[in-house]
Amino acid sequence: MEETALIQWSDVRTVLLDMDGTLLDLHFDNHFWLEHMPRRYAEEREVPLEAARAELLRLYRAVAGTMNWYCLDYWSAKLDMDVAALKEEVDHLIAVHPNVVAFLDVVRDSGRRVVLVTNAHMKSLTLKMERTRLAGHLDAIICAHDIGVPKEDPGFWNKLQTVELFVRETTLLVDDSLPVLRSAQEYGMGSLLCVHQPDSQGPDKDVGEFAAIRGFADIMPPADQLPPTMSAP
Repeated sequence: MEETALIQWSDVRTVLLDMDGTLLDLHFDNHFWLEHMPRRYAEEREVPLEAARAELLRLYRAVAGTMNWYCLDYWSAKLDMDVAALKEEVDHLIAVHPNVVAFLDVVRDSGRRVVLVTNAHMKSLTLKMERTRLAGHLDAIICAHDIGVPKEDPGFWNKLQTVELFVRETTLLVDDSLPVLRSAQEYGMGSLLCVHQPDSQGPDKDVGEFAAIRGFADIMPPADQLPPTMSAP
């Protein structure tokens, strides 16, 4: 049987999926943090827009890659603004990438476990699940804030095993973050894929040393291809 060039589905039992930039269009997040947030910050502080943007970028860089970067409560306290409420002002931009729902359903129907693993804060996660209704197409949703460390941390994956058992050699991770993919690679994850265009309105990103998809149609599993431990007699 012919298999996709990117994934040997016969080797995959569990699929771990990132949310922002992978299942969901990163345009919402980029617009919020780089355009909407500076505009509202400038209004709140009564400063020029470019000064507000420069100050926010400085603050973003200071905590990039840490749990604080992803924590809406941290930003609300840091900026003295209700960041979760501000996200709702532009929530019409939340969108699912093409073919995501079909992919999730086909993978689950094939007998594999499909798990969302995200660094997003629970308030952001809740908003996005309410707008997209993706939760019903997933077996589990795991937030790094409940784990205690972000996915970029090599220790994340061992901690994940305490709440979601999986065999690393038969697990596929799809994520748009190179630091996350590299931490999973160090852990020994069986299959890794990046995303060429996390933001539908942005350019292709550098996918580094990883194979990458343009959309989930690229890796739709064969409907009759059973995963390991579920082989037909």
